[in-house]
Amino acid sequence: MSQESRVRKSLLNARVNLIFYFLTLALSFFSRKIFLDTLGADFVGLTGTLQNLLGFLNLAELGIGSAIGYVLYKPLFDHDETKINEIISVFGYLYRWIGKIILIAGCILACFLPLIFPNTEFDLGLIFFAYFSFLASSLIGYFANYKQTLLGADQKNYVVTAYFQTATIVKTIIQMALAYYTGNYYLWVIVELSFGIIYSFILNWKINQVYPWLRSEVSQGRILFKKYPEVMKYTKQLFVHRISAFVQFQVSPFLIYLFVSLQTVAFYGNYTLIIDKLNQLLNNLFGSVGAGVGNLIAEGNSQKIIQIFWELMAIRFFIVGIAVFSFYHLMSPFISLWLGEEYVLSKSILILLIINFFIGLSRGTDPFLYGYGLFNDTWAPVAESVIYITIALVGGYHWGLIGVIWGSTISLFIIIGMWKPYFLFVKGFKQNVYLYWIEWSKYVAILVVTSILCTVFIQKNIDIQATSWLIFIRDSLLITFLFSVVYAIFMYFLSKSFRGILKRLLFK
Repeated sequence: MSQESRVRKSLLNARVNLIFYFLTLALSFFSRKIFLDTLGADFVGLTGTLQNLLGFLNLAELGIGSAIGYVLYKPLFDHDETKINEIISVFGYLYRWIGKIILIAGCILACFLPLIFPNTEFDLGLIFFAYFSFLASSLIGYFANYKQTLLGADQKNYVVTAYFQTATIVKTIIQMALAYYTGNYYLWVIVELSFGIIYSFILNWKINQVYPWLRSEVSQGRILFKKYPEVMKYTKQLFVHRISAFVQFQVSPFLIYLFVSLQTVAFYGNYTLIIDKLNQLLNNLFGSVGAGVGNLIAEGNSQKIIQIFWELMAIRFFIVGIAVFSFYHLMSPFISLWLGEEYVLSKSILILLIINFFIGLSRGTDPFLYGYGLFNDTWAPVAESVIYITIALVGGYHWGLIGVIWGSTISLFIIIGMWKPYFLFVKGFKQNVYLYWIEWSKYVAILVVTSILCTVFIQKNIDIQATSWLIFIRDSLLITFLFSVVYAIFMYFLSKSFRGILKRLLFK
């Protein structure tokens, strides 16, 4: 595949992600307000907690989807349709077994729901109904939607995004209407399940259109399983990595519920909703190049691989820097205007959430680690989980919400911020990691200097008041534009890689 084709597909993925991001972003904030006002913070907290419970069951996926994606890079590069059919058949066979395991585990876990929710205002009938509806939606992915992994590996994830987000938008609008006019919890859950089923039918119809030659057979997957031992090798490694991701993002609501309250889970969820939405956008944008990176590494041009890494790191720092600066100045006024001052959390909590966001998105190593198949540092996610749980338990007990968040900050900094770049440079690029730290330090210095200069100007000239949406939007656009222009000037003159990626994006 040519460099131009990789860039074209990456940009198409990015454009589709961007369009649907802004559509779902506006709808998410509006719907959150409707759901909190009509269904209550406790119900929103309940559904969030149930979905996090099911996130634990999804650990049974083991990371097979990511392993299959990596294994598909080479046959896709070679246009080997026979091998692709075989790999997808193996994938379908494994996912059927995982679906059965999750179903059994889900039924066992359901027995403990009365113990998990002993003192809520909701009757157990509603809790069980919502739980099994969410469980059914989750199982659809294992029994019907497994073929979508091929679209992602083939740089056609825009297909998945377009259909999934369209279904999400329609579903949310219907849920909002039902919540506003009826306030019925059961109808809200029924719509959630129904659209999971509808989306599955539409997605598989589209996959058959894109790949008319795809003839995967689950029954053949069992026979072909031993032909691809690398699938299980990478799956075992990726499973351990999935545990750390689960601990970081799924356990937090439980710890907050344990040490604080279900209401605080909802308050914390308001902030994480905003951060997760931007995370989703940036991960989709940056993920748009993931399959292209895998394809590039399969091509084997080391010099080009290094060049693309530095260019992607530069643009990643630029985009994440704008997000971090905007979050710091605009998050609290936005929450106050959106939901009310009583929903605003302390500045110290906001700063920690921003630091976690920055650590998670500024490094840019994941696409290259996946492209090289570097999953064997299985000690790292174990260490990350142990560090997080230890600090979060102690911190949560003594300091509540902020103590739980400190667990994420410290564990992310040690493993994600420090170890992952070292692992990539030493095992993947075969280069000294000091090259990374020199460049990283330069970008951090540019970000800090730009932030200080713009903050001083804002404090003297702009008084951010959450008195009306019109004033807030005006001030937000002004602040973001000011910072973006100053930051872009610094980056352009001080980063060769930033100039390179701008030329690539503008002229390809």
